[in-house]
Amino acid sequence: MNCLIVEDEPLAMLRLKEYVQRVPFLQLNHALDNALDAIGVLQKEKIDLLFLDIEMDGFSGIQLLESLPKRPAVILTTAFDQYALKGFDLQVVDYLLKPYTFERFLQAVTRAYESIPTGKENEATQSRFLFIKTEYRLQKVSLENILFVEGMRDYRRIHLDTEKIMTLETFGELAQQLPESTFCRVHKSYLVSLNKIEAIERDRIRIQNTLIPISDTYRERFYQSIGRPLKSPR
Repeated sequence: MNCLIVEDEPLAMLRLKEYVQRVPFLQLNHALDNALDAIGVLQKEKIDLLFLDIEMDGFSGIQLLESLPKRPAVILTTAFDQYALKGFDLQVVDYLLKPYTFERFLQAVTRAYESIPTGKENEATQSRFLFIKTEYRLQKVSLENILFVEGMRDYRRIHLDTEKIMTLETFGELAQQLPESTFCRVHKSYLVSLNKIEAIERDRIRIQNTLIPISDTYRERFYQSIGRPLKSPR
């Protein structure tokens, strides 16, 4: 994978270069300290993976992404966690919060590598389970058992058919592991399994005995995902 680094912090740049060089399937083409120069590279060269800092002088990483009509796979690297939701909206591959370890970096680039052939999930080959990081372990969870995910301040509560799991993983991190065809964010505090929806009542989703609100931010995307008119029935 041809890589481009856009990072204005010298020490962060050095660490990221070192990490890239340690991974056999990554090839570093350029390392730049501003987003404007990156636009020229992206227009002229085939870049498979973009490592992008967010807060930079003059032109931010978010502005760069929003200006690109066609994007490579993107991994955001930042010291600020408030951009996670925006990263999710821009469909980045992963969100690395500084300082991050090589193990966490490897997890992110492996995910990017696996997404490159089609850029979308391949339903025929996609794993039907994921590993959720809880306080003491990685717990294997079948996708078929997930009802919905609920945000609770710093934690996410994953509601399963038979139990509930608490994790510090963000909605963005969870969404990257879940197929878009069957899971959808519907509220800043909720992500639901489309297969588990029993009914939709006045912009509220019923899953078993729980009513989940659909917020204005996610309403259009949700109704598109279920093949109904963009404006919800009231």
